[in-house]
Amino acid sequence: MDIKTLSFTVNTRGNNDIIDITGEVNDKLIETGFKEGNVLVFAPGSTAGITTIEFEPGLLKDYPEFFEKIAPSGKRYHHDDTWHDANGYAHVRASLQGNSITVPFTNSKLLLGTWQQIVLIDFDNRPRRRNIITQFIGQ
Repeated sequence: MDIKTLSFTVNTRGNNDIIDITGEVNDKLIETGFKEGNVLVFAPGSTAGITTIEFEPGLLKDYPEFFEKIAPSGKRYHHDDTWHDANGYAHVRASLQGNSITVPFTNSKLLLGTWQQIVLIDFDNRPRRRNIITQFIGQ
């Protein structure tokens, strides 16, 4: 088994922006030349998350609404008292979401479900340029 680490960047709008990055991850898989293995998809930073969802209009509304219920943006956070950047909720949301996912592949194809896409969620309160790291273990 070999390991290859590749990255790409994504510009976001912040504020719960959900971006389908499946195509970029697939492009990196093809670039590796691997046929079988796993890819770790990782978003460095503490205000973004990585997961899989069905990338469709309803869930693009439901997912941010869910996070607004469990980590509301209008609430006072101790983080904001420390840094005065008003994004404490983004840190809480990202920590609950998690910033990585592992996806297996075979025959140089990601083994995702029919309605499953890999997404980046930028919880921060401003636009960002996110570096996404993909680490492939395969052959």
